[in-house]
Amino acid sequence: MHNPADLVRDFVNTYDVETGADAIASPPALVTWLGGRDLIGPGDAAGTADVILASDLRETLRAALRHNHDRGEAAPPRSFAALPLRVTLTASGPVLEPVSAGVPGGLARIACAVMGAQADGTWPRLKVCAESTCQWAFVDSSKNRSRSWCSMKVCGNRTKTRAYRARRQAGPDSGHPLSGFPDTV
Repeated sequence: MHNPADLVRDFVNTYDVETGADAIASPPALVTWLGGRDLIGPGDAAGTADVILASDLRETLRAALRHNHDRGEAAPPRSFAALPLRVTLTASGPVLEPVSAGVPGGLARIACAVMGAQADGTWPRLKVCAESTCQWAFVDSSKNRSRSWCSMKVCGNRTKTRAYRARRQAGPDSGHPLSGFPDTV
């Protein structure tokens, strides 16, 4: 069984916004990715419609994780009617599960992981990097849930460097409290 938050994070990260690399861009690539996580069986095959469905699911999840980060405008409600899901009542309570096998069932398992992350409390900690050129998904493990970047060394530094340069270009009357002081760094 996969950790739900890790599965959602890994699925969102199948597309690298910065480089444009897509790990599930073709039916064979989608089958390889899902199969590598035991979400589908060894004989399952995908088609172009499955790749489109996977991409739609991924980018909808990325938008939801962006909302988890900035808590700005609410992400539009979205249902995945194309995913074969059902609620089953079990002895331990209701469970969301795929109705069918194959690639649609594997994608439905990712949607089930979203509900698993909500149930175990990790959903609000799933975020995407605040750096607009990155958008890499991560699980915010900070105590106060305030992490903004996938990596402070890379994306945090980029953002802070851009802000510094913008202040420097704005000049001494930029409104920054220390803008009139000479650089001593």
